[in-house]
Amino acid sequence: MRAKSTPLSALLAGIIGSAVMAGCQTYDFEPVDPLAIAQTTKETVITARGSKPDVMLLVDTSGSMTLPVDPERTVNGVKVCHGKDGQGRDYVCEDTLPCDTSVCPTRWSELQAAMGPFLAESGKLVRFGLTTYPAPITVASPSVTQFCAPAAQGESVRVPIPITLDADEDLQAHANTLNAALQAIPNSGANRPRGGTPTSGSLEFTGSLLTSDSAERERIIILLTDGLPNCNDKNQYSGRVNPQECACTLTPSSLCAAEDSPYEMRGCLDKNASVAAVERLKARNISTIVIGFGAETSSGAGPQVLNEMAKAGGFARDCRADIDCGAGDTCDVNTQLCGRAFYQAANQEELAAALKAISEELEPGEPCFISLDPSQLPSDPALIVVYIDGERTLAGPDTWAVGEAGVRFTGSTCTRLEASRPEDPIKVEVRAIREL
Repeated sequence: MRAKSTPLSALLAGIIGSAVMAGCQTYDFEPVDPLAIAQTTKETVITARGSKPDVMLLVDTSGSMTLPVDPERTVNGVKVCHGKDGQGRDYVCEDTLPCDTSVCPTRWSELQAAMGPFLAESGKLVRFGLTTYPAPITVASPSVTQFCAPAAQGESVRVPIPITLDADEDLQAHANTLNAALQAIPNSGANRPRGGTPTSGSLEFTGSLLTSDSAERERIIILLTDGLPNCNDKNQYSGRVNPQECACTLTPSSLCAAEDSPYEMRGCLDKNASVAAVERLKARNISTIVIGFGAETSSGAGPQVLNEMAKAGGFARDCRADIDCGAGDTCDVNTQLCGRAFYQAANQEELAAALKAISEELEPGEPCFISLDPSQLPSDPALIVVYIDGERTLAGPDTWAVGEAGVRFTGSTCTRLEASRPEDPIKVEVRAIREL
C-alpha cells in the first residue's frame, strides 16, 4: 500500500478523463488564483483469504526472568520483595531465593499473565509455536556449556507450529494448548527459568523451524527477552583482550576478564552476532519482532542493541506522529518510524499493550474498506475515481461509496474482494483530488 502525490497535469487528466468515461459528465472549474490542489493515489493489493502467518514465539527463560519487576514494591509498609537470610541480612528475592509472586510479581509471572489474553485474542489469526531459550536446564549444578546452551531440538521447542492446521477453531485450540505449556513453566523450583541469554544461536535455530513457503504465508519470530544477548563462545571480543569492546554483561565484570575464565567471550555483549542473525533471517524472508521486557532492555546498552535488531528484522514500530510512539519517544515523519524501533515493557500492563499492538499488526485488514486520512479525502465526492484490477469502477450500491473515513465496497464488489487469495490477488487503486 502506498500514497503519493503527482503533477497537476496528471491529476486533472486522471479525474477529468474518468469523468468523461463515466458518461459525459461535465465539471465547471471556477478560476482560482492561485490554484492549489493535491491528488492522492492509494494502491492496495488485497488478498482477503491469505494464508495465516507462521509465528514462532522465542521466549527468554534465562535466570533473570525470576527477578522482581519492582524490587522495592511496598505493601502496607512492608517491602514484599525483600527477605532476611539466616544471619539476618537483607536480600532481594531472585533465582535461588525465589519471590512469592502473589505479592511480588516477577518478570516471568508478569509475562505469563500478559500472554494468556494475547493468545486468546490472536490464536485464530496465526499458526503459533513456542520455543524457549536457553535450552532447558535440568540439572542442579549446570556446567558453563549447559548454562549458555542456545535453543535446540528437543525440549527447547515447547510447542511446534501446527503446519497441518488453518481453521480458526483449530488454531485457537492450539493456541490454548501453547498457553498451557507456557503457564506450566514455574517461577521457582527445578524447571524454573535458568541460565544465560544465548540470543544469536537461538535465533539461528528458530529460523530453521520456519519451513513454510514464504510466498504462500508470512514467517515471523516474536523475540521476547529481558536481557542483553551473551553466551556466544565465538564472540569476536574477549573480556581479557578487548575489555571495552567486550562490554561484559555479567556481575561482577571481572568474570569476563579473569585469565582462563569460561566467560572470557561468553560473558561479552553479543550484539554483532545477534543483529547478524536477524539479518540472515530477513534475507530468508523471516521477519523478527523484538520485545524488551525489564530494566536491562530499557537503559544502558539495551536500547541500542534491541533497536538494531528490530530494524534489521523488518518489523520496526511505525507511526504518523509522536503520540503513536509513546512517552519519551518521537516519530520520524520522513520514515514514519519511531525512534525506539522495538517494543519495550516494564510490567504486565505495558507488556499486554505491546502484545496488543503486535496482534493488531498481525490481524488481516478489512478487504471491503480502504481507509483515507482526512488529508487524502477528496474535497468533493465527484473528485474520486476507483480502479479495480486496472478497470475504472463507478460508485453505486453494488460497487463502492466514499465516506468520512475512506472508500467502502459493497455488494458483489465486496464479495469479489473477500474471495481474493495470494495466488489471485486484486489490485485496488483510489485516486482523489483535494482543493487546498
